[in-house]
Amino acid sequence: MSGTPTTAANPQSAKLKKEESSFLGKLGGTLGRKKKSKEVSDLHEEGKNAINAPMLPTGTEIHPEDTLLEENAERIMLDPTSRDNLKFKDLLKVLIDWINSELEEDRIIVKDLEEDCYDGQVLQKLFEKLSGRKLNVAEVTQSEIGQKQKLQTVLEAVNELLRPHGWTSEWSVDSVHSKNLVAIVYLLVALAMHFLAPIRLPEHVSVQVVVVKKREGILQTALVTKELTSTTEMMMGRFERDAFDTLLDHAPDKLNVVKTSLITFVNKHLNKLNLEVTELESQFADGVYLILLMGLLEDYFVPLFNFFLTPESFEQKVHNVAFAFELMQDGGLKKPKARPEDVVNLNLKSTLRVLYNLFTNYKNSE
Repeated sequence: MSGTPTTAANPQSAKLKKEESSFLGKLGGTLGRKKKSKEVSDLHEEGKNAINAPMLPTGTEIHPEDTLLEENAERIMLDPTSRDNLKFKDLLKVLIDWINSELEEDRIIVKDLEEDCYDGQVLQKLFEKLSGRKLNVAEVTQSEIGQKQKLQTVLEAVNELLRPHGWTSEWSVDSVHSKNLVAIVYLLVALAMHFLAPIRLPEHVSVQVVVVKKREGILQTALVTKELTSTTEMMMGRFERDAFDTLLDHAPDKLNVVKTSLITFVNKHLNKLNLEVTELESQFADGVYLILLMGLLEDYFVPLFNFFLTPESFEQKVHNVAFAFELMQDGGLKKPKARPEDVVNLNLKSTLRVLYNLFTNYKNSE
């Protein structure tokens, strides 16, 4: 029995394999050269970045537009790690919720501060709502020039309002329009504090920013810490320094004398309802005693449906204190400089200001 015959190699097939091998060899050489060329290019780019950005923090990217700076100009970018900071995220949420609350009647909904505030439309509406002042700007602007003109008008009005109170303009038309989140947040925090916004800003919020400068044609970078909020007291201090600041800063020993006088004053009236105060900061924090005190001082009964007699939530307490402030204004007093949120949060200086204002106006009242 003979074996199965072996099929002879096809000469044409062998020739094709040889040509394929030759082609792949050439292709490999071409790809290899391209890869090597790319490696050289990448190495060159890496070397250029190492020279131009010697202090660039790890993980931070410089985009092409950041290199197109005029001589001695600078660009500030939020460091990526700060964007994920929980306190910073909380600050953004508080500001967004505040804007949406203020502009609810205008049917404006802000979801992202960078994308929604850069063209000036939201900032214009917010400033007009807070200040009660109408700005002479076009309602809708699509072009970059038109947007910057609107921003210019809005920011001039803001700066005119805030500068006399000690605010440094950490914002500009270019920074806001280029969606610089840090500049936008600085601006919104300043407006919130100036107009006594009914919100509680997170305290001690800081972020790191990358500052890119061009010097002699070379980019230089540095990592800088920016403090967006300090304490409520310090931020409010930009607008008011009064006897209580002096008292607490320089004569704390006299504080008890003042507190005793105020306690005597409020109890003189609250005792009529068989109520008594022993702690100023805590017992006025829910607003109930403030409301009852105003009714006693002005000699009227406050209907119980106007306030929460036993408030449980922070919002209910703020409602009560804010309502007490309204009663004070109805009685001819100036609007309290303190915020309802500060009284609710047991801020002694704010509570003292409110009570001292009542004392000076009603100290001779029976």
